[in-house]
Amino acid sequence: MADTTCVFCKILAGEAEAYTLYEDEQLLAFLDLFPANPGHCLIITKRHSDDIFTADADDIAAVARLSVPLARAVESVTGCDGLGIHQLNRAAAGQTVFHYHMHLIPQNAGASIAIHGRAMGDAQALATMASKIKEALSIQLQAAG
Repeated sequence: MADTTCVFCKILAGEAEAYTLYEDEQLLAFLDLFPANPGHCLIITKRHSDDIFTADADDIAAVARLSVPLARAVESVTGCDGLGIHQLNRAAAGQTVFHYHMHLIPQNAGASIAIHGRAMGDAQALATMASKIKEALSIQLQAAG
């Protein structure tokens, strides 16, 4: 059931902006509007649950399955040296949006690691990045069969 106060539920309902990378019956992947680094993506479940403790196991598995081709797509587009996958649960662990989700954050050697960006990304840069990642993800998904 959707939570009317949840920004991710608002994105799913078309009531909030998102640069969509992928969508199916269980998941939505999009760029973080406040990226820690260029190419910072989120995968969310369409079914609202606050965290891993309340999420459906099939939804969690679907997020994990999509993370592999999406990580490869982000790497191919950004040329990153590495990629952090972060999944935070409850405020004590740093969760700020209480809807089950996973962060995929490109990292480069020597750069500091952050999970949450402080500034909103430039709209044109986000749109361009989304287009490139979406195309690369399509290639990855086709290759996976």
